[in-house]
Amino acid sequence: MVANFKNSNNKSHVKKVAILMGDPNKSEAVIPLEEYDPIDSYGTNQLFVALSELKNYSFTILNNHDTLIIDLTKFKSKIDYIFNLCDEGFGNDAEKEFHIPALLDILGISYTGSGPQCLGFCYDKSLIRGIAREMGIPVADGILICQGDESFEIPFEFPAIVKPNVGDSSYGITKNNIIYNYSQLENIISVLRKQFGPNLPILVERFLSGSDLSVGLVGNGRSGFALKAISEEDYSKLPQDLPKICGYEAKWEYNSSYNVLKSIPAQVSDKTRDFLFKNSIRLFQRLFCRDYCRIDWRLDSQGNPKLLEVNPNPGLCWDGHLTKMASFLGISFSGLLEIILKTAEERIFSEKKEEITHLQKNINDSKFTKKVNTNKKSIKELLLKDYTN
Repeated sequence: MVANFKNSNNKSHVKKVAILMGDPNKSEAVIPLEEYDPIDSYGTNQLFVALSELKNYSFTILNNHDTLIIDLTKFKSKIDYIFNLCDEGFGNDAEKEFHIPALLDILGISYTGSGPQCLGFCYDKSLIRGIAREMGIPVADGILICQGDESFEIPFEFPAIVKPNVGDSSYGITKNNIIYNYSQLENIISVLRKQFGPNLPILVERFLSGSDLSVGLVGNGRSGFALKAISEEDYSKLPQDLPKICGYEAKWEYNSSYNVLKSIPAQVSDKTRDFLFKNSIRLFQRLFCRDYCRIDWRLDSQGNPKLLEVNPNPGLCWDGHLTKMASFLGISFSGLLEIILKTAEERIFSEKKEEITHLQKNINDSKFTKKVNTNKKSIKELLLKDYTN
């Protein structure tokens, strides 16, 4: 579907933005029964309502993945950039989430959020653990169990949490993934491989009993971060017999006992807060995150922070973690969306300015001019055309 809505009558200052979303006509494995939420669902409507509150924007919605390449080629010259909200991946395949920005890079279309390299890195939890350790950032004790591993030993005490090494949205992570012995471990591995296939690498980590924390960042470090916040999952109303995790039940099963969970401003010491911000920003920069990101941490029984995972391009929905963190700072959902758009625009403009500077330098190079056998003025007009519209 291609749809349009405008928020301003002042055409000279209107930003033309295409919103790239998941395809409502394709199934999605993450959602129960693999049914994609219809385009007029409550969550999508809330997004459109929030976007309609932003002034001086004209939005076009692109969500037909069968014609996506054709549509992008068609709209390339008619938009300023893409608002990439397609965390479902190309064709609603989560393994192809990074294919979307890769396609946009190939087509030369600017977009919000992180690029394909970052998304590819962060899709692999074990890879992120290794990078974090190399940076001196603590992670929970853990091992990776791969296809063909017939025997394995857990080098730490139970309980443990078992999860797919790849994926997002807590798909495959339920209360049953908290295990207390080898028998339960073998059982959940069997369940996961039936669900995801026999080639699935499985990450087993020590289950941490401390506060469950998320750091939200919006910015790029060029002029600081427009938003920095830390949320904590409040498990106080969760039945005592359930493990304290914010997994699949909490995010997708609306009649679950986990519906009592809520996010609150983190109750941590200044020392812990400083540690979380400092190392989240280090990871943001090291992994080439852009514009916005969520980094998940958990404290151990001694109150020491351990990295869980990094989530570039986290889902932007009215009740999402990043939206809740923004609300702690008095920022509405529409306000958060505007900050992210402005952050991306600043980065995109800066990148284009650097490209123009580089092109101008080449244009003034007499050897470059001689090679193409034309005059400097025509070269400049040709090369800078796409960057100055």
